[in-house]
Amino acid sequence: MFVTVLLLLITLCAQRGHGEEKVEAQRPGHISVVIVGGTGDLAKKYLWQGFFQLYINQVSSGNSFSFYGGGLSPADQAKPVLFKILKEVSCLKDVSEERCAVLKEQFLRLAQYQQLQTLEDYQELDKHIEKQVQEEGMTEAGRLFYFSVPAFAYADIAEKINNSCRPTSGAWLRVVLEKPFGHDFRSAQVLASQLGNSLKDEEMYRIDHYLGKQVVSKILPFRIENKKFLDSMWNKHHIERVEIVLKETLDVKGRIPFYDQYGVIRDVLQNHLTEVMTLLTMALPLNVSSNEEVLQNKLQIFSSLLPLGKNQAVIGQYQTYKTQVQQELNKTKDHVSVTPTFAAVLVRIDEPRYDGVPILLISGKMLDERVGYARILFKNDIFCLQNHNSVHCKPKQIVFYFGHGSLQYPAILVSKNLFKPALMDEWKEVTQYTDVNVLGLPISDYYVQTPTVQSEAYAELISHIFAGRKNSFISTENLLASWGLWTPLLNCLENSFPRIYPGGADSEDMLDIRLKGNDISYNNEVVIITQDHMGGTSTDGFQVMQGKYRSADMVSAWAEELVERLAADMQEAAEAAVHESGVFHLALSGGSTPLALFQRLALHHFSFPWRNTHVWMVDERCVPLTELESNFHSLHDHLLQHVRIPYYNIHPMPVHYNERLCVEEDHAALLYEKEVSKLVNGSRFHFVLLGVGYDGHTASLFPGNKVDGLEESLVALTESPVKPHQRMSLTFSAINKAHRVALLVMGNGKHELITQLSRVKDDPNKWPITGVKPANGKLVWYIDYDALLG
Repeated sequence: MFVTVLLLLITLCAQRGHGEEKVEAQRPGHISVVIVGGTGDLAKKYLWQGFFQLYINQVSSGNSFSFYGGGLSPADQAKPVLFKILKEVSCLKDVSEERCAVLKEQFLRLAQYQQLQTLEDYQELDKHIEKQVQEEGMTEAGRLFYFSVPAFAYADIAEKINNSCRPTSGAWLRVVLEKPFGHDFRSAQVLASQLGNSLKDEEMYRIDHYLGKQVVSKILPFRIENKKFLDSMWNKHHIERVEIVLKETLDVKGRIPFYDQYGVIRDVLQNHLTEVMTLLTMALPLNVSSNEEVLQNKLQIFSSLLPLGKNQAVIGQYQTYKTQVQQELNKTKDHVSVTPTFAAVLVRIDEPRYDGVPILLISGKMLDERVGYARILFKNDIFCLQNHNSVHCKPKQIVFYFGHGSLQYPAILVSKNLFKPALMDEWKEVTQYTDVNVLGLPISDYYVQTPTVQSEAYAELISHIFAGRKNSFISTENLLASWGLWTPLLNCLENSFPRIYPGGADSEDMLDIRLKGNDISYNNEVVIITQDHMGGTSTDGFQVMQGKYRSADMVSAWAEELVERLAADMQEAAEAAVHESGVFHLALSGGSTPLALFQRLALHHFSFPWRNTHVWMVDERCVPLTELESNFHSLHDHLLQHVRIPYYNIHPMPVHYNERLCVEEDHAALLYEKEVSKLVNGSRFHFVLLGVGYDGHTASLFPGNKVDGLEESLVALTESPVKPHQRMSLTFSAINKAHRVALLVMGNGKHELITQLSRVKDDPNKWPITGVKPANGKLVWYIDYDALLG
């Protein structure tokens, strides 16, 4: 007997020594689940499915359940909505069709709608639960309330639960809170205090669904399992940088009333990405299940983070956000929101271990792909002189891949030139590779692990809540520490104007960033160039370089500064023309180069005389004007729909005429020419904006197009070497009649062309751009430093 007791004590002490998280003892009994906001979007998409999964897992546990969808609407209105949602829940693949049908039927029988608006409604719910427990003849195990409602309602609902709907007889109470938990440090503090008046800290489960993602939940276990490899590498001597990235392709249409108050930093960086950062950088706990130890190690990291200021962040906003705000918030056309939809933030940790290691937190809407990952990029001290494809010279990195993107499934990837990681519990090694690349490496260059069974984050966290495990949730201290980091930055950025980006692939390199010491900036950010280095000053006081290029005037600056200068020059020309003749005729090219200019005009030049401006097309692809390939479609989306220009002052090229595209016999080019001749005095545009292609083409005048044979016409059909081949274009005759022609050239990719053009003689058949020579007007080249200097 003594030996048995001694062994038992040794076992208990050993368990306690490992710092196991305290989990409330689960006694079989009746459990009531109440989703407040049970017919809302979140409940519909994730919560009911998660609770159905919990029911499937617990159906044989000896517990009984009841599920309530709570809301403000009367039962006769909301009940049909609730049951329509409930009928859509589904089983995992390992549950047979017959068993799934039985479980769904049982689940539906256990669910009901309950109006929850007044204190009396909560009292009624309490009576209903007690009655059900008595009828079953069971004890009550606990009550789980999930707040799927706006945060401003939390304190009131918590008070009602505390006053009239608390379980008795030792049953547990668990209340789940969805973000946002405040919008800055002070509001989070107030909310925490208000909730603390009604609920104990151990009863609150602040949910961050990112902590339920399978890869995120394995960051600490992975670091512990591979400690023997990582101990010597996880420091400033070996880590080049850490990237935590969440890219989304969707906009926030339909969510503007919420999103415009919060923006991307509050919505994603302050919570999801910050939590991932702490898991990657915190000291390893002795036991990953110890909630208290994990929390203390996280708080230690927060206390070591350097303050964030304006120089540690860049922000952006996708082009159509302004219009969406105006529509959904009933704002006027003059209203401009500075809420960022993109942000990149540089974080530094003031600890010897991470001294100098940049940690990038990046997220945005309307980007080129949907993907989330955390990458630890290691320094590589090996140089391969001849075999550059050697595995030793490839990037060394560990990637925690949350999902989507090229890989399409959650995984942890370790470069084969680092080490082979230990296989984690309930995970499998991927050995059948598809032909995809992940962050610069083919997947075959990684050791890849993925969960044996994929699970949804909310379902995972709901199972933790039911078990009383709090290590995947945000404590009050953790929450306030996070807001303590982010609030000063948010205050700094409050009146900062975000960079406007078109969205998707059209953004090209506009959101590329550069790190310099403890600062972050856009790679093509505006810089001040002193007069000691370059001459010429713009009307706004910034310095630019002015000179000559191919015997014409040239203006050069960094990309954003150059666009500012061109927009200012264009407005100056417009105001002069309107003053002189009452009208301004502007001809614009298509392509991606002028998009930044269009955005600048739309967002900053509110006094531009659009009512007196006629907009013409320099060239057009022979596609319907409603298609994305259309130059007019792009011009309309990025400029025309955002300014007050009369519709009859807009002149798209008639490429889609007589229900046909660019048919010679329709004489559509002649039709446009006649329109120009009728409306434009002497067929002389006041301002023509051109670009130049890599092959030297401009407008849609391509090498070998016999462009010298078009001098009699103002408009002609031409052929492009790339699809769509047919184009309509202004000719040199029309272009060279203009009062002013601006040639905009941007990007490092054009440097070789600019160098070559500086040396060639005029030959419009080979280099069409050399045929641009205004007879009685002025030609100005606008070339950014990337194109000019390389």
